Amino acid sequence: MCIYLSFFILQSGLRKNAMIAIHQELNKLSGPGPSAWINHIRRRSSLLSSWIAEETYSEAEQCYVQQGQEALQKSISILSDQDGWQTEIENVRVINNKISSFILMRPCIDVLYLCIFYYTVLYSTLVSQAFRGLFAHIYCKMNHLQMHMWVFLSQANGDKVMSKVLPDIGKVFKLEVMLEQKTDYLYEELVDNMERMGEWNPNVKQVKVLQKIGQDTMITHEVSGETPGNVVGPRDFVSVRCAKRRGSTCFLAGMSTQHPGMPEQKGFVRAENGPTCIVMRPSGEDPNKTKFTWLLSLDLKGWIPKTVINRVLSQTQVDFANHLRHRMASNGGVEAAIA
Repeated sequence: MCIYLSFFILQSGLRKNAMIAIHQELNKLSGPGPSAWINHIRRRSSLLSSWIAEETYSEAEQCYVQQGQEALQKSISILSDQDGWQTEIENVRVINNKISSFILMRPCIDVLYLCIFYYTVLYSTLVSQAFRGLFAHIYCKMNHLQMHMWVFLSQANGDKVMSKVLPDIGKVFKLEVMLEQKTDYLYEELVDNMERMGEWNPNVKQVKVLQKIGQDTMITHEVSGETPGNVVGPRDFVSVRCAKRRGSTCFLAGMSTQHPGMPEQKGFVRAENGPTCIVMRPSGEDPNKTKFTWLLSLDLKGWIPKTVINRVLSQTQVDFANHLRHRMASNGGVEAAIA
């Protein structure tokens, strides 16, 4: 009996010492905030869950996950470097009907430029080359004139498209806008409702999720919409996308990949993208607004002149921002009507 009591007292003492040690460790983790240790444990648990999930992936799935992570890391690296960016478009609400008419003529001008370009490639003569050079000079002047019209004869709303040329990647574009919606709502629209993008963005005909890997990675197939005057023919993309949330900041990165379920399609040019990334974070001045940044890098393939490609890509980003605004505004109106 005495031996049992002695063992019980010793065991109780060990338990007490163990509880004191655990309590001290939790106090260390808690720091100044009472719930810091809980957050620490949650982070550890999240990392462990991610590691366990990765262990169950096939080799192909792990490759897709790594590609998505690589696209995100490259994009963040590019966006973190603020040097060397040049303004392409600085926005841009037209307040003059004559200016608007001029801009609406641009698709026709682009088509004419392409016709002349292809003609001079097929029938290379001194006269045709000279005419192409003259028209190219006029085309560049019109681009320059229109850019000034956008900047000086329009009402700025803060949208801006910038570009820079990077080694091994080429020309990349960066859109910076301020949107009137909360970051969570935008994330839901662009990530959770990704396949519905064709409903509100005329530059995208279809988005289909081919495969999901875990919570963060997916493989998608996108078909581009028609451009005015069909300046750029039908393109499609197969992309790996990585969606991440870090605190209040949301990321949606991507790059081109291959998928056995979507070989090259007849009638489409398989273009390439990446690294691309959308970054959304609440505005420091108003948490109900979102600072929206979109890094775009595309290789459309084909024989399209770079002047046309650059014009199409930069305008596509501005158009996307406006279409997204309209989509979110219409969603807000529907929600208000339901409420």
